[in-house]
Amino acid sequence: MSSFLYQRPIHNPLSDPYSISPPSSFNSHKPYSIFSPTTLLVFLSLVVVMGVFFPWVGMRESLFSVTTRPSIAKWRDYTLAQATSFVAQNGTVIVCAVSQPYLPFLNNWLISIARQKHQDKVLVIAEDYATLYKVNEWWPGHAVLVPPAPDAQTAHKFGSQGFFNFTSRRPRHLLQILELGYNVMYNDVDKVWLADPFPYFEGNHDVYFTDDMTPVKPLKHSHDLPPPGKKGRTYICSCMIFLRPTSGAKLVMKKWIEELKDQPWSREKKANDQPAFNWALGKLANEVDLYLLPQAAFPTEGLYFKNKTWVRETKGMHVIIHNNYILGFEKKIKRFHDYDLWLVDDHVDESPLGRI
Repeated sequence: MSSFLYQRPIHNPLSDPYSISPPSSFNSHKPYSIFSPTTLLVFLSLVVVMGVFFPWVGMRESLFSVTTRPSIAKWRDYTLAQATSFVAQNGTVIVCAVSQPYLPFLNNWLISIARQKHQDKVLVIAEDYATLYKVNEWWPGHAVLVPPAPDAQTAHKFGSQGFFNFTSRRPRHLLQILELGYNVMYNDVDKVWLADPFPYFEGNHDVYFTDDMTPVKPLKHSHDLPPPGKKGRTYICSCMIFLRPTSGAKLVMKKWIEELKDQPWSREKKANDQPAFNWALGKLANEVDLYLLPQAAFPTEGLYFKNKTWVRETKGMHVIIHNNYILGFEKKIKRFHDYDLWLVDDHVDESPLGRI
């Protein structure tokens, strides 16, 4: 995801929403009798506190323990293995990685997936606890956090070290799911599904991916890894990947992790995860069965949003649209609006999360 998003303050679910004001003090210089109205009032107040307030506290604690605290404890301890087992269908899971500011995009993406009847196999990898709790509150079992959580305050500015740390967790998540024996489809949530992508994952290839380049390809183009560009590597998008649990796919994930270690973020070289993914693909192209998905079905933003002629010529072929290469939360939403792809406003009831 290449956007800087405003970081909303994260609500601490463990904080106590009830505050108890300190008792007001009495004037010690005023004489009183133990049978005076003041004393009786104090005594009655203590009776009320002991007889009413403490049972209410106990009741509140009981209610809280029933509804919130076990949920918090449950989801904090929920593992990726448990989550994938819960959501997987026919050995396949659809995965995204989301932090709190991206929740509107998550909802938009989910609406489009629900229209293709694949929402039940979606697993949200929450990158902060607020997202973990919020998603599981409305859609129990469909969110998991793989600790440690990234710094929520620094993870959203493209080119920042926080963004690098956020995105570089992706191959580790995917490798773990592959090791568990599942097919896994990864999506960024600034996407919209227009059709069912699964028929395009034909054959038994290890890794399926899309090209981020805008030059128009023939409709029946090669499915081989494209030749490298000027920087010596390809420009494959790391935001839409389908993997089978094969030794080849696992090898690509491990190589991706190695490349990220070899190309760490620095102020001079503001790296992200995508170049490392491309280096990994290039170095393993002769060892792994790679498959380039058709451009007409999975176009980059430079085609779908900027090449009207191409869009017209390929009408009816588009499957997943990626709203990338545009910086800013509001700008992304506006572009979705302009192309009738912002579904949240009028179709939120179609999302399994509802109006979160």
